[in-house]
Amino acid sequence: MPEPRWTTRPIPEHLTDLWRRQGQWDDTTMGTKISDALRTHADQTLRIHSLERPWEGTFADLRARALALAGGLSAHGVRTGDAVAFQLPNWVEAAVAFYASTFLGAVVVPIVHFYGPKEVSYILRHTEVAAFVTAAGFGRRDYVSELEGVCKHVPSLAVVAVVGAGTRSLPGSAVTFESLEQGPSLSETATPSPDAPVLIAYTSGTTADPKGVIHSHRTLGAEVRQLGAMEANGGQPSLVGTPVGHFMGMIGALLIPVLRGDPVNLIDVWDPARVLSTMLEHRLSAGSGATYFLTSLLDHPDLSDEHLRYLRFVGLGGATVPTAVTERARRAGVSVVRMYGSTEHPSVTGSRHENDERSRLRTDGRPLDGVELKLLDDDGQPVAEGQPGEIWTRGPDCCIGYTDPALTESAFDSDGWYRTEDVGVLDRDGCLTITDRKKDVIIRGGENISAAEVEELLLKVLPEALEAAVVAVPDDRLGEKACAVLRLAPAAPLPTLDLIRQLLLDAGLGRQKLPEYVEAVQDFPRTSTGKIIKAELRRLAARRHSW
Repeated sequence: MPEPRWTTRPIPEHLTDLWRRQGQWDDTTMGTKISDALRTHADQTLRIHSLERPWEGTFADLRARALALAGGLSAHGVRTGDAVAFQLPNWVEAAVAFYASTFLGAVVVPIVHFYGPKEVSYILRHTEVAAFVTAAGFGRRDYVSELEGVCKHVPSLAVVAVVGAGTRSLPGSAVTFESLEQGPSLSETATPSPDAPVLIAYTSGTTADPKGVIHSHRTLGAEVRQLGAMEANGGQPSLVGTPVGHFMGMIGALLIPVLRGDPVNLIDVWDPARVLSTMLEHRLSAGSGATYFLTSLLDHPDLSDEHLRYLRFVGLGGATVPTAVTERARRAGVSVVRMYGSTEHPSVTGSRHENDERSRLRTDGRPLDGVELKLLDDDGQPVAEGQPGEIWTRGPDCCIGYTDPALTESAFDSDGWYRTEDVGVLDRDGCLTITDRKKDVIIRGGENISAAEVEELLLKVLPEALEAAVVAVPDDRLGEKACAVLRLAPAAPLPTLDLIRQLLLDAGLGRQKLPEYVEAVQDFPRTSTGKIIKAELRRLAARRHSW
């Protein structure tokens, strides 16, 4: 079977030399790092907190299962450099599939479990996947019934394995996951080039096909080192609810704690009541990630002072973090740090719990070790201190490109700078504050409206609003108007638009920035990490309000 081919970007030699000298890059592959860590910390434990597929075992158990699965994949023709995809909830089989793939020197392609057949089929075809591991079902979703259509036009597939199939008949040549673990185990870990791809993570596709982001052994290793050094959870064992099919879930649950020898705790359904119960039973922290993970716990009636003792340290990121949320956490006794990054460049800025409150609660922190950033205006010129500009970054953990060469060409320049399409402000202390995404800027009559600015004020003036999102509505006269979408406290009535506008005016918002429509939702459409999917809100608002 031919190896997949991906065109990656050239990285300037002076940068690669610098990162090696700084110790940001090394020559050890991820498979070797993981195998050594599982062996060194053999007695450490991984727990899957699941009503459907609970599991508890040691790192030694994980390593043995991963070597066995790697042997099974190898027997089906999967080789170093091939792509191995898995679409699984936060189950032990996801960890086993991930580790087995790295042992083979294969390229891991994680897929979040909520992606539908169209997206999954696209990923398998676009990445020329050689092996695909999926679940028989999860919750109300029946993956087996979709399997034949998903795999129909993927000629590169050598094996499809299904977790939890039991005695159920499987389509085509699909096999059970368990059967792949029964043959001879892999005898030794492969050692591909550390510059070779090790991971292709697909970002959420809402209006177009998802984008495949390629990381090498070096960039992924640098990210684990950077993020692991931040101690966002204050060193406490943590319950991870972010899906491991998502880049940050994989990093936070399957890499950082394992390489450090810390216990791993995963939950497959983020039910706040169960999360709170599990926290007390196992003495775990929780709530890190997108703000939803924290606010869902703070909002819950079961939250007690005992829970708050385990919620002392939380790291937030993945979307703009409103100051109203960090201030609320502070009042509850929770120390919050904010971080900024993306799948392409995972850890750009961040704070530590020992930093001053202003930088922790009101900014997204300073650049991490080895990271550079610059803010440019629409003409590509640097902006003055305190002025908003588009953020460009580069660093040792930045990806080596996209599976689509055209995207790589448009996102990176020849000096290694990555165009984030995020807008931010740098203060005199070197702290970055994210103010918006360029596509989230609402342009009303030629005037730019920062959605983040209005969202921040809405949470301040409306105590009954638990979350707020502001999106553009097409308008024939002005181009766009702003619509405020609110998630309200239970039983709270929706405030009138006139009241909201007056409260915002009283809080100092310019009249041209006032929302002209308001909607309430019971919950927002979200990505696997809890981030609000604004594209869906835009479609909702356009259907209701545009002419």
